Amino acid sequence: MTAPSTLRGKCLCGAVQYEVTDAFTYALNCHCSNCRRATGAAFKPFAGIARAALTVTQGNDRLLVYGSETNHDAHCAQCGSMLYSLVRDAAYVHVTMGTLTDPPTIRPSAHIFVGSKAPWFAITDDLPQYEGHVTS
Repeated sequence: MTAPSTLRGKCLCGAVQYEVTDAFTYALNCHCSNCRRATGAAFKPFAGIARAALTVTQGNDRLLVYGSETNHDAHCAQCGSMLYSLVRDAAYVHVTMGTLTDPPTIRPSAHIFVGSKAPWFAITDDLPQYEGHVTS
């Protein structure tokens, strides 16, 4: 069995860069109003993995953290790109898939928080939809 590869990611301006193991546990499209506001998009595609799997390799001093030490969104303070969210009391990190420069093997498996999705956006794929969190 081969070890998972390492993926790279970065913000729009390149000031902050990171590496993460391509061994994500889950990937989802979140439509909650907080994710929409944080990204400026209809939803946030993210992939979740244990916190230890992500390392900021450049620009750690340029991170703008919104939230608490154990639950927050991390943005580039220079360009504003949302890079990841620290969740579950810092046990997991949700990597914003749009900031990955290498393609991950995982793909989103569901839409969450569609109960508060943008009314101007239509979900047109066949992925399962949940009013809140995944309830499997």
